[in-house]
Amino acid sequence: MTAHPASSDPSRRVALITGAAQGIGEAIAQRLIADGDIAVLLDIAPTVEDTAARIGAADAVRVDIRDIPALQAAVHDVATRFGRLDVLVNCAGTCGRESFEELSPATWQRDIDTNLTAMAFACQAAVFPHMKEQGSGRLVNIASVSGKVGGIGPVDSAGGGGRSGAAYASAKAGAINLTRWIARQVGVWGITANAVAPGPIASPMAAGAEYGVSRTPIPRMGEPSEVAGAVAYLVGPDSSYTTGTCLHVDGGYVLA
Repeated sequence: MTAHPASSDPSRRVALITGAAQGIGEAIAQRLIADGDIAVLLDIAPTVEDTAARIGAADAVRVDIRDIPALQAAVHDVATRFGRLDVLVNCAGTCGRESFEELSPATWQRDIDTNLTAMAFACQAAVFPHMKEQGSGRLVNIASVSGKVGGIGPVDSAGGGGRSGAAYASAKAGAINLTRWIARQVGVWGITANAVAPGPIASPMAAGAEYGVSRTPIPRMGEPSEVAGAVAYLVGPDSSYTTGTCLHVDGGYVLA
């Protein structure tokens, strides 16, 4: 297998970001590139190649992350072609907004598979063998304050009102605890695992939803770049003794 040309610079870290075709994932990729990292974007969207070209990413990979064998093959391929894998950011996600009464098994399975199951097996593929053999690595899982408060957004008498749905909230709560579980195992190999829990962020996923941000301590929607800043800290040198944490980027939403 031919190595990617960017892999010839050992001073630059290789970062793989899932869900990076737009929104928060794209902002994370842009920030890591600005910080000097080699970024590879992974997304199911056909626009991921255009995004990679526009922001200066090293490569783009189209994969449905719910196809676990294909996802893990993609992670291994990136690590092999670039000669290493230093950072994995799991940002891909889906968010159903049905009320609990209207929740379907299909929506439940989609949101669990996308937001939690794929995250687990992407981390597995990154750690074994690549990060473990390197003796270093940073895993960052994008969770949500939905996983802390049981969905964000207003609640009407029917339990809907555009609030992030039960499957999404359940998956994001699982993502936070999955991150803690992984952190307890991988630290001995020089790997950290942390989560970031965004609150109401002005991204495509949030389009059309009402979050009631006027009641939060910082009364506005957050920006994808603000989530990217938190990720940059967690993959940077200043967080070398930080693992198993969940960093809220929510304007104080969980306090309101």
